[in-house]
Order: sequence, then C-alpha cells, then structure tokens
Amino acid sequence: MVEIFLRTFPFFAIIGLGFWAGRSRFFPPDATLYLTKFVFFFALSAMLFRFAATLPFAEIFDGRLVIGYLIGTVCVYAIAMVIAYLRSLDLPTAAIEAQCAAIGNVGFLGLPMLALLFSEAAIGPVMLVLTVDLVVFSSLIVILINVGRDGRLSFGTIRLIGIGLLKNPMILSISGGLIWSALEMPVPAPLNDFLTILGGAATPGALFAIGASLADKSAERIQIAGWLSFCKLVLHPLFVALMVIWLIPVATFPAMVAIAAASLPVAGNVYMLAAYYGVAPQRASAAILLSTMASILTVPLVIGWVSGY
Repeated sequence: MVEIFLRTFPFFAIIGLGFWAGRSRFFPPDATLYLTKFVFFFALSAMLFRFAATLPFAEIFDGRLVIGYLIGTVCVYAIAMVIAYLRSLDLPTAAIEAQCAAIGNVGFLGLPMLALLFSEAAIGPVMLVLTVDLVVFSSLIVILINVGRDGRLSFGTIRLIGIGLLKNPMILSISGGLIWSALEMPVPAPLNDFLTILGGAATPGALFAIGASLADKSAERIQIAGWLSFCKLVLHPLFVALMVIWLIPVATFPAMVAIAAASLPVAGNVYMLAAYYGVAPQRASAAILLSTMASILTVPLVIGWVSGY
C-alpha cells in the first residue's frame, strides 16, 4: 500500500503545485483557462488519438465492461437523485448533485495517471469509461436541467446535446483514432512522433491545470460536499466493482482499470456546467475541492485493493 501511495503521490504533488500557483496568483485565472484549453483541445486529444489509432480495435472495445460500468454509475447516480428528492431539491439541482456523485475526472487525471500506473494497456478501458461519461452522462445532465426548467424535452435541447458531442475534442479524437485503427492503417512515423511529443504535455499540463483551477474553488456547503464526495470516492468504485467483478464479470485487468477510474474525484466540468446553467455552482465547487483532497488517500486505497483481487 505504501508503494502505491508513493507511486500516486507525484500526480497529486503536481496538482498541489498548480494549486499553489493559482492560490498565490503566480498563475492567474486567465492563465489557468488557457492552459486548460491547450490540454483539452491539443495535448490530451493528441494522446487519445495516438493510443486509439495504434491499438487494435478488438483490444479496445469491451461491451461487457461498458455495460458494467454504465449500470454501476447509473446506480450511484440514482442514489444521489433519490437523496436529493428526499431533501426536496428541484430537478436541476438534483441533477448537478448526481453528476458530482458519479462522474469523475477521468480525462484530465485518470487517463494520464492510470496509463502510467497500469501501463499503456490501461488506455483502452479508460477510453471506454471516458466515452460513457461524455456521451451518456454529459447528455443526461443537460436533459435533466432543461426538463426541470421547461417541463419538457425540446428539440432545441436535443440539438444542443448533439452539437456539444460533435464539438467535444475528446470524443472526436477517440472516434478518429478508432476509425484509423479499424481501417488497419499504420500511423506514419512523423505523425506518430508529432502526436507523441504533443501528447506528452497532457500529463503535467492536465494535473497542473486541475490544481490551478482548484485555487478558485470554495469550501462552502461542507456537509453536502462530504456526502457527494463519499458517493464519488466510495460508492462509485464499489458499485462498479459489484458489476464488473460479480454480476457482469469481465477480464481482471480491464475490471481493475474501470474500478480505479470510478474511484477518481469529481470532474471539473461539473462546475462548468453548474456555472453555465446557474444551478448550485457552490456545492459543485465544494464537492470538487473536497473530493480531490480526499482522493490523495482514497485513490491509492482503491488501486491497492483492485491490484490484489
């Protein structure tokens, strides 16, 4: 366990460095915004495309893993929604809380960290998890917020979801890489080198950006943030484990990766959605901050557990 903690510590140390840079204003909010854009649109996309294009398509797609992770995540999402309903919250606020409870920072934190901890073989399962989060749950929260406000699902909402998916660079890079892989075309050496160099900036850039963005997060609504962090860091990996180990068993290695991915802290884009729609941004902010701090201990515990099962 100590060895796993020491292996994960450098990742959180870079997050801490970014937090210090943001808190001290050595790295102002504008700089964080542009670093995040660079990682999101260029570095991380290059990494995703290269891995998707160079892995055999048959080794990437695992239907049982997708179903197991999806059902496990839906269970946690539903629990958070029910608890929010019992507290008499409106549908948009309940949706934000459910998103905090079930959607982790797989793109910026999970992808680089799990690839280094479990080897590049983890990229395939992580991309599947990321795709489920982006396609299913990023769409679901938009639907729930708009239905909660308008009382119906309009064509405009469906159009907004479709445009958002088509413009998402992670989805585009994964899809482009999978198409390249399915066509069994070799990646030319100059292109591979270009993607390798650019994608190499994804890990430090993403981790630093996470930390810098946390510097502006508030710690209000601690009780709610604690509940949502518990859902994300404890319940989510447990429900995914229940699915991919016992109820819908998959091979050991992808199951380990999926469970580890489920143990990651709340995704930063939940706050962006909350702020954009003006729905409970403070509680999303607090959940991201608290879950990220707690994950320094919980993520190594989960990884140690799955590594030994």
